Amino acid sequence: MTVSWSASREHNFAEKGYVKMAGPRCTTRVRLMAFITFFFAVLATVSSTAQVPVLLWSSDGLPPLASPAAGHIISNDQLTTYLNSAFGSGPHTVLLFLQDKLSKDDFTVFGGVYGNDKDSAFQNLEAALHSSSSSVTLPAVEWSGSSAIPALLQEKLGVAPLLVDADTLSHLSINASISNLLLINLPYCTGSQKSCKEVLRDNDEIIGQVLSSMKDKNVPYTAIYTGLQPSRVISETSMSSQPVGRSLLQADVTNGTQLIMFNATGGPCIMLWAQDLNISFSSTLAWVDLTKRTPDLTGSMCNGTSSLLVLNYNNEIVLRFAMSQKFYPVSGRNWFTLDTVQLQSNGSTANFLGRRGIYAPAEYSFHCQTVNSFRDALLVPNSTAGNTTEWRLNFIDFQIQGFGLSNGTNFSYASDCAGFFTPGIWMGLLTSLLMLYIFVYGLHMIMQLNTMDRFDDPKGPSISVPQSE
Repeated sequence: MTVSWSASREHNFAEKGYVKMAGPRCTTRVRLMAFITFFFAVLATVSSTAQVPVLLWSSDGLPPLASPAAGHIISNDQLTTYLNSAFGSGPHTVLLFLQDKLSKDDFTVFGGVYGNDKDSAFQNLEAALHSSSSSVTLPAVEWSGSSAIPALLQEKLGVAPLLVDADTLSHLSINASISNLLLINLPYCTGSQKSCKEVLRDNDEIIGQVLSSMKDKNVPYTAIYTGLQPSRVISETSMSSQPVGRSLLQADVTNGTQLIMFNATGGPCIMLWAQDLNISFSSTLAWVDLTKRTPDLTGSMCNGTSSLLVLNYNNEIVLRFAMSQKFYPVSGRNWFTLDTVQLQSNGSTANFLGRRGIYAPAEYSFHCQTVNSFRDALLVPNSTAGNTTEWRLNFIDFQIQGFGLSNGTNFSYASDCAGFFTPGIWMGLLTSLLMLYIFVYGLHMIMQLNTMDRFDDPKGPSISVPQSE
């Protein structure tokens, strides 16, 4: 389907809705990005429901979709009806680019609007929308859960999703006579060392590589780009329930993370909390955040000397945290250490040894902003006790306690991994001492200067200084 643009048509299109059917003759990126920016701004001001954008494009063609009123959010029923018409009959090959988080604001901030092509983080995505036979842009789709869209596609196509990446897809043989659902996971900038724009630009490069592989295979496909959950959620509260007058604003800490607690017969004995529990099975694959899933704690145990926390995620991924405590006569107290972290998936196992930095008094908890296995690693891969070497762990805002839970459901005082004298503090101290030494030495030299005690009078005889003095 192709659409010809005119000034009046653009005006009417902007007033009536936000669903756009793009064709080969829609060639100007300025109009596309200005259109998306305008409606994203409108939707951001009128909507408070959690929503994710959904972008669809196909090499074969997509059915038309009526344009709803501006600010309308596509419901799950409406999306289901449209997918039924798009994948009603015959086999289909679907590429699902599923990003950890995505919102319409990501396009407005990093999309390079008003013709600024070089600044755009979605150059390959925009090129794919322009070159496809038809495309549909849904800036706001009702978000009801992280698995809603993958489960819906799996139901419509009747096949389980196959997790692939750009390198795997280039060597994969695709049978176009049957339906295929290829899942490509993309990370987001949460907990990453890169900026959001760099992460989105890397994701765009992955999209370009995947589409290039499909073009080389000459397999017709339909691509979908969306997010597991919104990256930004606008919450709206009733003004009637708010007190009148000034009040302090408190940060919202309910960001989807969960507190994992193992209860023994005497009460809670192991607690773990993390903003992100990221794992990766290769340096080229995307990170998988386990905090969005609910684990089974079967197999966990605790006693006076050792604790084991087992996080089983549907028997697909298993994490084991082994801790022990021991009395040290030098300090006269018990200390606990995180000895090993074991990651198991698909019959393969990777073991990571906890360095001496992961320790705390037995009655305390341990906290660290970053616990990983690849940069300033506190978890060292143990190649002798596992058959994988490329698996990686990256725990963000990590806190664990395996002993001495006297506070019930609350962590005890946290022993942080960051020492009091950090490298920055040492550099500041040494620099200050050096400057102080230079100042004292210069002051000492100035104090050693002797002033003249005799002066020459131009009206009298010249001063004669005997050689004997």
